[in-house]
Amino acid sequence: MKFNILTSFPKILDSYINESILKRAQKNKKIKIITHDLRKYTSDKHRNIDDTPYGGGPGMVMSIQPIHTCLKKLKLFPSKKSERIILLSPRGKNFTQGDAKRLSKYKTLTFIAGRYEGVDERVKENIADEVISIGDYVLSGGELPALIIIETISRLIPGVLGKHESAVKDDHPQYTKPEKYFPKKLSKISWGVPQVLLSGNHKKIAEFRKKKK
Repeated sequence: MKFNILTSFPKILDSYINESILKRAQKNKKIKIITHDLRKYTSDKHRNIDDTPYGGGPGMVMSIQPIHTCLKKLKLFPSKKSERIILLSPRGKNFTQGDAKRLSKYKTLTFIAGRYEGVDERVKENIADEVISIGDYVLSGGELPALIIIETISRLIPGVLGKHESAVKDDHPQYTKPEKYFPKKLSKISWGVPQVLLSGNHKKIAEFRKKKK
């Protein structure tokens, strides 16, 4: 599966996509992540990707031109049936695990990472196939949401996760060694593991975990 990220700050993404699960998945050719610097697609000699909003107001708005030009040159617009262009915005639909499953069926996903006071509305109206948000709050840009969505989807792709990793979330409390942890040196007070988890009684353990959900 291929992921494209259109951004004005591609270096922000480097460290995360080149570590852990995403790094291994790319090395094993299960996924491919490509970042595209929007400043390379501007028609402005100063490489400006934003401008003041019509009608007045604070801040700057990302222009449609570099976004459209980038997508056209990469032959990503208009999108094919196996492709999806996603605008990341706090105004979008909240992303869910169900969306991750749905989007994992596509061959190529392209994310437009907004910045500043937002993106020219014509991107939403004429270019994006859908608009997604990762929550009811505001971030400086769409780069982090893109990474979150990419990892969530990648975990569902066969062969991405190792044998010790799970594609589903843990829905009960987890404990590991040591059995007793002493928060203070030479103290007799310890933080222990629930005894039922040490009992070996699988029925009781299952009941405990169900109760603690």
